Amino acid sequence: MRSVLVDGRPVSVVGLGCWQFGSRAWGYGSVFGAREARAIVERALELGITLFDTAEMYGRGASERILGEALGDRADSVFLATKFLPVLPTAGRLVAACEASLRRLAVERVSLYQLHFPNPIIPLSRQMEGMRRVLDRGLATHAGVSNFSRRRWLAADRALGRPILANQVRYNLLQREAERELVPFAAREGRLIIAYSPLAQGVLGGRYGPGAPPQDFRRRNPLFTPANLARASRLLDTIGEVARGHGATASQVALAYLCAQPQVVVIPGARSVAQLEANAAAADLELSADEVGRLRAAAASFLPARPAAYRQILGSLARRP
Repeated sequence: MRSVLVDGRPVSVVGLGCWQFGSRAWGYGSVFGAREARAIVERALELGITLFDTAEMYGRGASERILGEALGDRADSVFLATKFLPVLPTAGRLVAACEASLRRLAVERVSLYQLHFPNPIIPLSRQMEGMRRVLDRGLATHAGVSNFSRRRWLAADRALGRPILANQVRYNLLQREAERELVPFAAREGRLIIAYSPLAQGVLGGRYGPGAPPQDFRRRNPLFTPANLARASRLLDTIGEVARGHGATASQVALAYLCAQPQVVVIPGARSVAQLEANAAAADLELSADEVGRLRAAAASFLPARPAAYRQILGSLARRP
């Protein structure tokens, strides 16, 4: 398993995102359950995956409990990350939430403690005061953020008084905003970009066409509208061509593209051991510079269609005197 160095420590470029553990939206309790979750984690460890990401809001804490039970005494050997839901991100609330996460994970500290998304109402100085206490008390080794712009990331650095190691952002071949500033910044500074939704919730796997969207909560994702699935066809065709050249799957190529970027790791989820194994294989899929360029060019041609409701809002605003 290929890895990147994070503060001198190797972290696998393909990790395991654990949003699906305990989440009915992903079929937990019907499609898969605790036995499969444990088997997924155990197989991930066997394959050399060292990055495991969860959050207090996933399954209302169930994901942390499930992951902690599955890791057991092996938790100290992995790069374990969780996230704080910053609805009221005061210093005391942040510390208490971290302690609660540690209890659910059954560990004394995590490798990375992250703000799950920006809260523009509470000053960053107050939020980072809580993160400083978490670090100083040894509850977490590193601080992280999620869904932060480069400007806000730097502001968090200043408020904390030390570098924020990682920024977890939505990043895939259909949504490449991170490549504008965040990926270059992480590469220069030796930071980490953790790419969530690296397969665009399954669009990039090539299973869904304009007339066959997924029959679950993903139907609300604008990327699965018939118009956007049709607009993604050039990219999906290019992914398929590259995949056939390597004897790989479309999902593996989409993940390998992200792993080819400096200081980027991916955290796809998995509901079965087979899915986990397929994702992990992407870490060793080496794309040529030409293939990366072809994928980037095809991705650049994707211009998402705006949802109808959004178009109606814009139209009503345009008609106002």
